[in-house]
Amino acid sequence: MTLNREQTISLAMLALLLVLCAALVQYAMQERADAARELGERQEMVAQLEARVRANGPGRSLALAPATAFLEAPTQGLAGAQLQAYVAQTASAQQAGLVSSGLEPSKREDTPDTIRLQATVEVSQAALQAMLYRLESGTPYVFVEALTIQPGASAAGRPPEDPLLRAMLSVRAVWRRSGP
Repeated sequence: MTLNREQTISLAMLALLLVLCAALVQYAMQERADAARELGERQEMVAQLEARVRANGPGRSLALAPATAFLEAPTQGLAGAQLQAYVAQTASAQQAGLVSSGLEPSKREDTPDTIRLQATVEVSQAALQAMLYRLESGTPYVFVEALTIQPGASAAGRPPEDPLLRAMLSVRAVWRRSGP
């Protein structure tokens, strides 16, 4: 019995289809095994966290952040003013000129304790890097969510390798109500 060309091609396609199906089954089984392993790791981490909370004692909470990590103020408006003052202080410490700052409206996904601010500064690149580092690594915790950089107004006597930049920052901090 001899196979003609069409039968040979059909058998080759069938074999290719079977190999492809076997490979897909193997891939699916590997993905399932990886997911099961990851789930086990996460369950182990949750168990460890639960053990830490139980070891901390009943009625006591696990301190995740120091009190200085939050803006402490009796009202949201005062917390916004504190954030503006902190950003202005950080900018002036880096010889950055604060052009403007203002509170941003809350976003739909924000919690009620979120304070947002938009600030524009004129600063050199090196000072901008230092300012961003200080904002994001100091207390209160400030998160830079957006940064737009444009060439700034040219200042007389500035070296061309370190020109002024106009940086627009969108920052977010967390407010904790204090006092009455």
